[in-house]
Amino acid sequence: MISLRFPIVFYIADFLGYMQRGRFVMAKNLSILVFLSLMIFSACAPIIPQELKRNIGEKVTIHEVVKNPDAYKGKMVLWGGEILRAVNKKEGTMIEVLQLPLDRSNRPKDVDASGGRFLVFHQDYLDVAIYRPGREVTVAGKVQGIRKLPLGEIEYEYPLLKAEEIHLWKIKPEEIKVYHEYPPYPYWYSYWWCPYCW
Repeated sequence: MISLRFPIVFYIADFLGYMQRGRFVMAKNLSILVFLSLMIFSACAPIIPQELKRNIGEKVTIHEVVKNPDAYKGKMVLWGGEILRAVNKKEGTMIEVLQLPLDRSNRPKDVDASGGRFLVFHQDYLDVAIYRPGREVTVAGKVQGIRKLPLGEIEYEYPLLKAEEIHLWKIKPEEIKVYHEYPPYPYWYSYWWCPYCW
């Protein structure tokens, strides 16, 4: 009987150790899963609050607003693009934006297609060193009308938005393309020539 007890004790100890290791691995995996879930949900969080998105009707283009500004005055639109310049004023910050089409996440696309330029007025102070030319923004704002300003030698009609929400996108990391240079063929003949194939 004594010889049988020790193996049983060892088996029980091994089983308990296995259970403890299993709990540790399970807890570790659970913490990783929770972390990844939080990262995914934060990445998928809407950039424009839902209460504002509900007030945005059908898609309105810059051309439509310029053509008939009174018909769209006070309407909420969702536009985005690339900042051309930003100026701090006593009343707030004025931003000139080159409109670009938006993707599914409402981020401006990197395309050479634009519906024109528009102005965004934000009532708060925005640092123009951050909201600088080249940065991408998405704006939910109400149409205030048209502002005529000189652009080069012409007078340009800018739709003016009063920003309800403005999202400044993070700068995209630069793509680094690596090209592999192969050494030249070391023989007198071209690479497809075979002296033993005749």
